[in-house]
Amino acid sequence: MSLIVQKFGGSSVKDAQRIENVAERVAETYLAGNDVIVVLSAQGDTTDDLIAKAAEINPKASKREMDMLLATGEQISVALCAMALEKRGLRCVSLNAFQVGIQSTSVHSDARIRRVDPERLRSELDQHRVVLVTGFQGVDRGGDVTTLGRGGSDTSAVALAAAFHADLCQIFTDVDGVYTTDPRIVPTARKLSEITYDEMLELASQGAQVLHNRSVELAKKYHVDLEVLSSLERKPGTKVKEVVKVEKTNIAGIAKDTSLARIALVGLQHNPGVAFQVFSLLSGGGINVDTILQSIGRDETKDISFTIHRKDLEDTVAILEEHKSTLGFDHLAIDDSVGKVSIVGAGLMSNSAVAARMFEALYEAGINIQMINTSEIRVSVLLDEGDVNRAVKAIHDKFFDEL
Repeated sequence: MSLIVQKFGGSSVKDAQRIENVAERVAETYLAGNDVIVVLSAQGDTTDDLIAKAAEINPKASKREMDMLLATGEQISVALCAMALEKRGLRCVSLNAFQVGIQSTSVHSDARIRRVDPERLRSELDQHRVVLVTGFQGVDRGGDVTTLGRGGSDTSAVALAAAFHADLCQIFTDVDGVYTTDPRIVPTARKLSEITYDEMLELASQGAQVLHNRSVELAKKYHVDLEVLSSLERKPGTKVKEVVKVEKTNIAGIAKDTSLARIALVGLQHNPGVAFQVFSLLSGGGINVDTILQSIGRDETKDISFTIHRKDLEDTVAILEEHKSTLGFDHLAIDDSVGKVSIVGAGLMSNSAVAARMFEALYEAGINIQMINTSEIRVSVLLDEGDVNRAVKAIHDKFFDEL
């Protein structure tokens, strides 16, 4: 007997028909002799609808109360799916994060899971029940409900798989696996049969929407066997694992992110410690900075450019303007219409020509590069947002058109 964790996203449970489909998939797994933990997201657009309802009452509602509201969406999903399983004669129980014992930090709207209390869930599994758990949420030390941020249900599923040493964690989505890039942009994108944790983590961090990066971090840390597959089609998905065979392209995929803004501090004094001052202030304000570029200006000054998430733009500008005299910059240059395109692959470590091919593809497409950022297995470029989709297609054609 194996223990399998199955996570279904919002589109997989968006209506009664989809819930019945999920119940069938879960029933098949259970009747094959497996213990099953099911993690569900809120139905379809439920979370967006709840956010809209909150805005009608109080556009500046506290994050604590928003978490209380948003956590109701997943409870609806697990209760309805449990009813569908009961109708099929299966023993099952739906539980929320408090009942399961998913303990989290106290950062409302973006909490992290600290630990999972195994007692209740283990008891239910020992009674051969299918256990349906609300994704996306936890409970802090004070007993308050927290939510885990975007993609939090993926993280919930992997955390449960790690805590209970599950044999497999399946992430069911509305796509049938991980592709070399978004097939809506590039129809010739190829589905990958397997991908490494590191490659998947980079793709997720650079904007790929298939898995959330925190879930991949947990899977890698605790050696959780992951599989991404479709809830609607019965076909093999993509396995995420430690080691895979390297394709001759040397890259696993191409990701894009159009949720960024670029800020440049122009005319900073060229003194030691200035960069430390700038990024310490931003860190203290909870601002995550991505790509950074420093350039030498004139008359003992320099410019520092960096990218942030567009939602943090207003707060970032406020912090910098408040400390303008201390930092000593002349003015801020802001561009909120930029995007990032990244290539990811283990082959980048051993093949210096890979980055050159990427730049060649952009040159041939007449696309200008604003900034470049690299890691061991990734090369990212910052572009005008209007060029992003064209860049993805050009790069994909360069690396995959011969396969």
